[in-house]
Amino acid sequence: MRKTIICDIDGTIIKHSGGQFTQYGGDIELLPGVKEKFSEWGSKGHSIVLISGRRESDRELTEKQLSSLGIFYDILILGVSGGERILINDLKPNIPHNTASSYNVVRNEGLKNINLNEW
Repeated sequence: MRKTIICDIDGTIIKHSGGQFTQYGGDIELLPGVKEKFSEWGSKGHSIVLISGRRESDRELTEKQLSSLGIFYDILILGVSGGERILINDLKPNIPHNTASSYNVVRNEGLKNINLNEW
């Protein structure tokens, strides 16, 4: 079954350094398992939505960074504040399980331990 994956950028797929310089123009580092998971998800036809608290004015730089790392996505949403994020989704009457789930990963550990087959 196709899924929509919503994934934060800094600290989840790219190493978060604690400062804006690295995110906005310094060296960037892809976290463990990210390339493999994105490849897996793409081969299964999943839609990938990337979000970040980065400013909209940093869109061009963010797109260049993601491209240089070989990260593909369907939608990029910027300006999402760094506070708590809550996903709200409807339950479909003909599907007996939840139609939305979430993972919280430890900052800078990457996606190596994510298994969407569990859901």
